[in-house]
Amino acid sequence: MQIFYAPDIIGKTYTLDENESKHLIRVLRMTRGAKVRLIDGKGNLYEGIISEPDQNKCRIEITGEIKDFEKRNYRLHIAISPLKNPERFEWFIEKSVEIGIDEITPLVCRNTEKPGIKPGRVNNLIISAMKQSLKATKPVLNEPCNFKDFINMDSKGVRMIAHCNDSIIRSRVSDVYSKSDSAIIMIGPEGDFTREEIDSAVNRDFFQVHLGQSRLRTETAGVAACHSIYFLNQ
Repeated sequence: MQIFYAPDIIGKTYTLDENESKHLIRVLRMTRGAKVRLIDGKGNLYEGIISEPDQNKCRIEITGEIKDFEKRNYRLHIAISPLKNPERFEWFIEKSVEIGIDEITPLVCRNTEKPGIKPGRVNNLIISAMKQSLKATKPVLNEPCNFKDFINMDSKGVRMIAHCNDSIIRSRVSDVYSKSDSAIIMIGPEGDFTREEIDSAVNRDFFQVHLGQSRLRTETAGVAACHSIYFLNQ
C-alpha cells in the first residue's frame, strides 16, 4: 500500500499536494477507490481511499487512524559532524531515519571541513526515508551547532561522545546505556574530535564510548550508534 506525507491533515478528507498527486495518479496510475496510507510526521498513521483521482489535487477519504503508531519508549538524538562529501552525510540521514531517530544536529567541530548542509534537501530525504520505512514521526533536523554550544545545552538522557582515541579508556555503549533511557550521542568528523573537545565533553558529563574495534567513517559511525541504541531497546 502506497504511503504519502500529510503534515497538515485534519478531518475526514485530505488533499495531496501537486507533486504527491501527480506521483499517485500519473506515475503509479492509481484510480478511484484505491487504498493508500498517510503519515502526518506527528506519530499518526491514517488509512484512506482515493475519492477524487485528480493529478493536481488528489483527494483522499480517511477511513482509519492509528495514533502514536509504533511509538518507541526512548528518544535518540545524534549530533554528527557534516562531511565534505554531502552524499555521505545524506546516506547517514536516510539510514538513521529508517532505523529510528528523533533528533539530528549537524555538529560543527574543530576538524569539520564543511560545516554547512542543505536543510531543504535533507528534510526531503527524511520524509522519503520515513515513507519507505513506515515511520509516522518526523525526526527534528536542527540548525548546525558549534561543539562548545552543544555540550553546554541542557539535555535529558545518557550523554555520550564516541571517538577513536585509543589512548583514552572508553566504554561500550551497553556499559553506560540502559534500555528505555533517552540517549544523546556525538559523532565527530573524519579527523575525529580533538583531545580538547573530548576533555570538554567529559567535563560536561558525557561518557566516552567506542562503537567497536574498527575505525569507522563518520557516517558509518552515526548509523552504528543509531543501531546500537535500537538493538539495546529490543
